[in-house]
Amino acid sequence: MIGPGFPAVLTAAAGGDEDAFGVLWHDLQPRLLRYFKVIAPGAAEDLASETWLAVIRAVGRFQGDEAAFRAWVFTIARHKARDGWRRAARRPVQELPATSLAEPPAPDDPAATVLEDASTQAALALIATLPAGQAEAVVLRVVAGLEVTQVAEIMDKRPNTVRVLTHRGLRRLAERLGADHGPRARRAV
Repeated sequence: MIGPGFPAVLTAAAGGDEDAFGVLWHDLQPRLLRYFKVIAPGAAEDLASETWLAVIRAVGRFQGDEAAFRAWVFTIARHKARDGWRRAARRPVQELPATSLAEPPAPDDPAATVLEDASTQAALALIATLPAGQAEAVVLRVVAGLEVTQVAEIMDKRPNTVRVLTHRGLRRLAERLGADHGPRARRAV
């Protein structure tokens, strides 16, 4: 989160300040990629790029606080994903396996970055096994850090439905994680 300086950063970004827009991008890009890796794994990078292009075009018209800005960006992201699903339905494409793509070099501690990336990828892969609505609700609530009302608006669902989807998704994840540890872990509890 950017915090109290958000209004100044937003105003500067809307005025064309690349550094200010970079602050917005650095704050939301990791969350945006995680969201896309769950709802559209084969097109996460492309959809994130399309989302940021749309944000650049419309940032001057946005009005609101930082939480509203995050919700606005994820609303654009969901629309881009839906557009991608429609395009894919019309023209199916063959995806490349993610393991064949090189990861960018780490700026600091490569070992820590590799471990963190592996655990993040494993968590996102586990979330992606949930039913689509549950997976999207969990990612928007937990990974993107959005409020229930914001997620409800993005998903075009009622807030209680979002709460139920999130609860069921998290419960299902907990059950799967408990099952992965086997009987020995259950006996220790």
